[in-house]
Amino acid sequence: MLLSAALVITACGGDDDGSDDIAAEDTAAPDDEPAAPDDTEAPDDTDAPDDTDAPDDTDAPDDTEAPDDTEAPDTDPDLDEEGGSAVTVAETNAFTSFNTSTPDGNVDINGKIDLVTSSDFNYIGENFSIVRDESFGTYEITSEDPFQVTYTVNEGVVWSDGEPVDADDLLLAWAILSGYYNDQAFDPETGEPSGGTRYFNYAGTTYADLDVLGSAATLGDDGRSITIEYSKPYADWEISYGLDKPAHVVWGHAGLESSEAFIDLLTGLPQGDPSAPGEPNAELLEIASFWNTGFDSLTLPDDPSLYLSSGPYIVSDVEESASVTLVKNEAYTGDRVGQIDTIVMRTIGDATAQVQALQNGDVDIIAPQASADTITALEAIDGVTVHRGQQMAYDHLDLFFPGVSTIGGWDEPYDGPFTDPVVREAFLKTVPRGAILNAIITPLDPEAGVLNSQILVPSNGESYTTAVANNGSDAFPDAPDIEGARELLAGATPTVTILYNRDNPNRVDAFTLIAASATEAGFNVVDGGAAGDEWGAALGTPGYDAQIFGWISSGVGVGGVPQIFGSTGGGNYNGYSNPEVDTLAQQLQVTTDAAEQVEIQVQIDALLWADAYGVPFFQSVGVDAVRDRVQGIDFFYPGQSGVWWNVWEWSVTD
Repeated sequence: MLLSAALVITACGGDDDGSDDIAAEDTAAPDDEPAAPDDTEAPDDTDAPDDTDAPDDTDAPDDTEAPDDTEAPDTDPDLDEEGGSAVTVAETNAFTSFNTSTPDGNVDINGKIDLVTSSDFNYIGENFSIVRDESFGTYEITSEDPFQVTYTVNEGVVWSDGEPVDADDLLLAWAILSGYYNDQAFDPETGEPSGGTRYFNYAGTTYADLDVLGSAATLGDDGRSITIEYSKPYADWEISYGLDKPAHVVWGHAGLESSEAFIDLLTGLPQGDPSAPGEPNAELLEIASFWNTGFDSLTLPDDPSLYLSSGPYIVSDVEESASVTLVKNEAYTGDRVGQIDTIVMRTIGDATAQVQALQNGDVDIIAPQASADTITALEAIDGVTVHRGQQMAYDHLDLFFPGVSTIGGWDEPYDGPFTDPVVREAFLKTVPRGAILNAIITPLDPEAGVLNSQILVPSNGESYTTAVANNGSDAFPDAPDIEGARELLAGATPTVTILYNRDNPNRVDAFTLIAASATEAGFNVVDGGAAGDEWGAALGTPGYDAQIFGWISSGVGVGGVPQIFGSTGGGNYNGYSNPEVDTLAQQLQVTTDAAEQVEIQVQIDALLWADAYGVPFFQSVGVDAVRDRVQGIDFFYPGQSGVWWNVWEWSVTD
């Protein structure tokens, strides 16, 4: 799904352009990074979610590593065999899935590959503008009451296998994004699932969860259009819908015989009712089950239908944890035609190795985890242009709550030390946020300060200042309050296990500083660090008490708030549940006035601090470097897609 419709914040585990920032959509996704969906954030572990993209309208996690003396691995495909012009891009994180809309797939690098292999009704452009792609299709508000939007795909738009993009594709996307068929119920006291079914494991927040779901979507007689109804005006309507995976692949693998059978199934099913859950529909369960996991792959699948493209490029090769090769999609008929024949994404986790590869001419573009040493080394390389800036990403520590995380593998509610709010408060008092800032960000930006909002960043300007003045973050100052923590513990010595990306030096630094400080107050801190290709899948799973990662946002919309902090949010990796936050998050989605949106976000921010949700560390600093042979990358792009945001405009001079 493009970083446009259904934005999801992405998670990141590192500090590159968004890898460790769980990438939100207006939804977040971890980036160690875990993408976004679009209005969804993604986790980043490249310190620009950062361990998970910062909430965008969807966050994604990021986990980019800092430089050391490691040499860049020689994993280049033989570009001579491809012929034509070629560009190689180094990224921190490894590719893991062709589906970026699930919690496991919502990682920044997956989203970047998806960006160049997908088409949609719009995309996020310069200055976070929403750019309509009328070479793909059109959309318009066709009714104000009820609020309806009609989307029409242009005739002749096809997937790379020649199959038309048409009604079944539009209906599948709506089924995923709307949550129309879900009847999963939750205990109002604990936020734990109490019955029913949630079919599609979507990383963002569905229309039903946001309380904006209207009547069932209707397909047009032309076979290429769909009309979506919202129950009320919706602030993020323009980025709330977009093309997903090819429906003919999904229903085919689920055992259906035709698009007609798929359409008849979905249009014939009733809306799910969480107040009266029923038995799951077996056919829809098969469809959703395949969508949830069928596109996950560390290598190029033997089945080419699993990596079809609707965008300017298509994947031609994947080397596990090493590289992804993209070539032009000959079936693409849109306006975003690429000028480069072959693009290779090489996974180089270490920043020093990325710099070395750039200096040696092995790669053309890098976006490493930023550090003072990295920038100094880059500026000493001839024939290279360096861009730097503030990312829409932040690093943070989140504590687990008694509510079962909607993301992963919980059979029983979390029952660790942080079920006690006093222990949560005590632990957060020990976090040396000032020392973490000084170790990681101050060498890059001496003027940077500790981040004091769970939702907004300094780049948001006056909105951030207003939030900090009213959210209660001053109860957790930059320096740890060890004595205050000891008083709250009253002699107790709780054991706390912390998950983080152990292959990301910034995450290691943060964990080490936190562990030393918390131990001084009486906590027994257990190292729960996971490898760079494992930490994203571990988010939200049993066995941990806290998580260090980042979120990276698309920079558009407000959907990242319910994605991360809503009880049923697709980026809720720690089981947080507060009915007042849920109500305000739903109100936020139907508030179109920008000033009123800020007021609601400030209220939510204050509740998060009062609940001892966790603590943010800093807004991430980003850097990229481009060899002069590559044209079209003229400034640092701070959103989830990083340098890839305008890949179709790239060219080479040789």
